[in-house]
Amino acid sequence: MSSAEPPAPTLPAWLEDARRSLVANPQLLLSGNVRDYVLIDRGGDRHARLSLLDALTEVVLGAGYDVLLVFDPIEGMTARGGDEARTTVGQALGLELAHGSCPMTLPGLTTALLRVTRSKELRVCVVIDFAARLTVQNESLTAEEHAFFSACEKLAHDLEPVAPAAAGGVGCYNQIIWVTTSDRDLPSWFLAGTDRRLRRTVVPMPSFDDRLVAARALSSSFPDARDADPQRRAELEERFAEVTDGVTLRGMVEVQRLARDLDLPLAYIEDAARSYRVGVTENPWRKPYLRSRLSDPSLVTDRVLGQDDAVRRSLDIIMRSVTGLNGAHVSSSSNRPRGVLFLAGPTGVGKTELAKALTDLIFGDEGAYIRFDMSEFSAEHAEARLIGAPPGYIGHDAGGELTNALREHPFSLVLFDEIEKAHPRILDKFLQILEDGRLTDGAGTTTFFTETVLVFTSNLGSFTIDESGGRVRNATPDMDRETLVTRYKEAIEDHFTVALNRPELLNRLGDNIVVFNYISPEVGKRILAMQLGNVARRIEQEYKARLEISATAIGQVEELALADLDLGGRGIGSIVESVLVNPLARAIFSEPPAAGDLVIVEELRHVGTNWELVLR
Repeated sequence: MSSAEPPAPTLPAWLEDARRSLVANPQLLLSGNVRDYVLIDRGGDRHARLSLLDALTEVVLGAGYDVLLVFDPIEGMTARGGDEARTTVGQALGLELAHGSCPMTLPGLTTALLRVTRSKELRVCVVIDFAARLTVQNESLTAEEHAFFSACEKLAHDLEPVAPAAAGGVGCYNQIIWVTTSDRDLPSWFLAGTDRRLRRTVVPMPSFDDRLVAARALSSSFPDARDADPQRRAELEERFAEVTDGVTLRGMVEVQRLARDLDLPLAYIEDAARSYRVGVTENPWRKPYLRSRLSDPSLVTDRVLGQDDAVRRSLDIIMRSVTGLNGAHVSSSSNRPRGVLFLAGPTGVGKTELAKALTDLIFGDEGAYIRFDMSEFSAEHAEARLIGAPPGYIGHDAGGELTNALREHPFSLVLFDEIEKAHPRILDKFLQILEDGRLTDGAGTTTFFTETVLVFTSNLGSFTIDESGGRVRNATPDMDRETLVTRYKEAIEDHFTVALNRPELLNRLGDNIVVFNYISPEVGKRILAMQLGNVARRIEQEYKARLEISATAIGQVEELALADLDLGGRGIGSIVESVLVNPLARAIFSEPPAAGDLVIVEELRHVGTNWELVLR
């Protein structure tokens, strides 16, 4: 009794499309994720993991072809198939294809293509691998390169199907298969106007199901997966597939190897995936000191005065990241940024200072703070400066300021100051960053934002435009907290949904909008005291002298600095600089204090438009 035949393999959709193109198209262009493994379902939970060339070989020879020829600019021509068939094709081409690779020039390749594709006796497909390396500049070809592509263009229109090998079969083309990562790597005139004579098929990145199949195969190398019960092992494998979103199957193998090298169990595969993406093995999000710091809000409230509610709300969002619950409500969130904050409120109330304080709190270094003033990106073309110029433009291979900074410092807090001033086209880029945690620059390099905290600041909501076009207050210092938050959030929602027509961006921000209070007189006094203390410390650092300010002088500065708190702490600082620091600098410039001296400011005097100090 004969055994049952094994089930026919199930091909990926793009490979099935390539198989059918043998019947319909003289040429095929495969682009995209062409350097990855190909998963072929053998049935019964068995999957083969093949290279692209091996997968094409299986499909082509399985369709009844005698030989698959493979050419690349480095190795030359090789043949895949039976010994007899390779010898026959080699003889037709005058090559020793049965004994390894044969070096070949571009004119030689042209001759070979004309012979085998037009043959009525041979059933041959030719793969031109690394097609992007056939030319130096695909839009400025040499005479030899131009002759080659002209011959291939002619073949795309002249070829006829070869008679089927079996009676009743359908004739197939002796097809040329181009393999490159991007169809832009071939001359545009060659690709134009080919209609269906040259079929284009994109090889996609692996889907979640593909990654899950790979995760199941790779999990057997982890003891904690092998020893786990079936349900726990399935959970670990699904997590492996989730954290490798955007990673190729080859990349998953590298993640597995990294995990083994770092002696990580499968339960900690996210650390290996992070290391693979950003190239850093140390994870500050797992540092033991971070939990203790986050449990003490005073480390931030001592720097950001009068904003206890906003600080607490911001720390809650950071705690979600530390505990691994950021985006826990969605099915897959592993690629999202670690945290997202949208800080709204009046000017000078501590939004930027909070960003700096959080950077110091999380990373232990304010050097991990990266700031972009979005008023500098109000023009549409400024997008190139931020993420890099598009391919083909000058400087496209240099990357952008944002992507370059993140590759250098993957663990960072990135502040986008006054985000409402950015051009709407630039705002569209944040959709991808907030959802997928990655961005590809003009050089084609992908930058990952999975380990960053993104902070946006905005003054939206402080003022509105009335019917006459005038600027009127939308929020005032005497409002209660609930009304203040409502006014700001409504203004932000109106800006993104009506003015910009970008409701999807507002949706990505979710409930991460944090509204700051106005500076109250009591908080203003604390800010003033802090700034006066900073001045005294600077005198001690620079001159080893002590600065003392009398109660009279402090009262004068306080009266001036707290008269108008609309500009917040920044306005207080401007007054201190104008009435105290400037005249003090003038006095010290004329007569610098010696080490150990005591400089006493008795009072302030207004002389004309300037201020002078009475010193003792």
